[in-house]
Amino acid sequence: MKQLPQEYQNRMKKLLGTEFDSYIKELQNPPIKAFRVNTDKISLEEFEKINVFSKEKIPYVANGYYLDYEKVGNHLYHHAGLIYVQEPAAMAPVECVDINSDWCVLDMCAAPGGKSTQLKNKLGENGILVSNEIISSRCKILTGNIERLGLNNAVVTCMDTAKLATVFENAFDLVMVDAPCSGEGMFRKEQIAIDEWSESNVEKCAKRQAEILDNAVKTLKSGGYIVYATCTFSLEENEMTVDAFLERHPEFQIVPVNERVQKYTCDGIAFEGCKCQNIHFARRFYPHKAKGEGQFMAVLHHKGENEHNSKTVFNNKKPNKIVTDFLNETLSEYNPEYVGEYNGNPVYYNNKIPIKDGQAFCCGVTIGEVRKNYVMPHHQFFAALGHKFKRKINLPLESDKLIKYLHGEEIDVDMTNGWAVVTVDGFSLGGAKVVNGKAKNHYPKGLRK
Repeated sequence: MKQLPQEYQNRMKKLLGTEFDSYIKELQNPPIKAFRVNTDKISLEEFEKINVFSKEKIPYVANGYYLDYEKVGNHLYHHAGLIYVQEPAAMAPVECVDINSDWCVLDMCAAPGGKSTQLKNKLGENGILVSNEIISSRCKILTGNIERLGLNNAVVTCMDTAKLATVFENAFDLVMVDAPCSGEGMFRKEQIAIDEWSESNVEKCAKRQAEILDNAVKTLKSGGYIVYATCTFSLEENEMTVDAFLERHPEFQIVPVNERVQKYTCDGIAFEGCKCQNIHFARRFYPHKAKGEGQFMAVLHHKGENEHNSKTVFNNKKPNKIVTDFLNETLSEYNPEYVGEYNGNPVYYNNKIPIKDGQAFCCGVTIGEVRKNYVMPHHQFFAALGHKFKRKINLPLESDKLIKYLHGEEIDVDMTNGWAVVTVDGFSLGGAKVVNGKAKNHYPKGLRK
């Protein structure tokens, strides 16, 4: 790691006092790695039976583990979307609030998808996640991670937060604002964060964060929650931003985070001139205090009457008979009310949040593309609904056929003709078209090994 900027060191000495040397010493150690179990695909009980990555649990994340495995991205369980690799401190903000399974949740600054996928694991069949990313190239990465994990009822948008505020007015029970920041908490992990740091950038980030928070307010239901998070330490981007927000929005109050997060974090700092008496409810995650990088989080609760049970129904276009025939022939069961059309393609989506054509990068599970008189299924269809397939090519982890499949080759099967899902130990990897004992490969070329 490069030498830290002297201005930064001076600022941290003021914040940490006698703990500064411990902080600097910890930065010389390797970053802490971790992962979460994708409980939309596998229960923790089932995962424990096949877990080869680590046995050490993250104490404040029920489905989180510290990672002790090399090249985890090459493992078939990763390909099958059973796990998501994520820095442990970055998991803490989602754990700050108890999330109801039927909530509508917005992740305003979502790429690459760590907090989004963690949020989705807390939602049930009637919950909706909208993940937004303003940069289109990062939006594709976000979409890819949601597809790999096979998540249902997830919408990906590519808008600035001002546009979000007009499209989704008063729509969400919880808004996650993992704001772009100066990245001081990532210095050990990302060299570019050190190279790009400056006091002027800190001030620039704080201004942008205030704008994002003000837009978040417009998307929130009365009685809802905003979880504000950064991966930085500066007062300007953290406590000062929260204090100024509460001054602008007296209808909000800062509230304590869940006890499991409190135990591994430090109180927010009451700076000179701070008007919020409860700023200590905010939390700071330090690498010399707990296993992980830097993180700040604060829970902002709207004081209005709770409206969590409100529901907005959007009557999306119904698909033609070609699609329903395809689903009836392919799946053992599905909810016909979730089958609709978005941007000209059939989708599977619980439509309690109105998404008009053109507003989303993707909406729910893309079933496929209708071509003349048949449906060409999308990879997301296999990943998300593979467990409902009538034809399953179930292969054990050690099977040579799995390697052939990931290489894009066809494999021999004993199965009737039709679309099938290929699984590893029962968990969907992707699709294949069975024709006369041959499973013709439909694993995306960009994902092949």
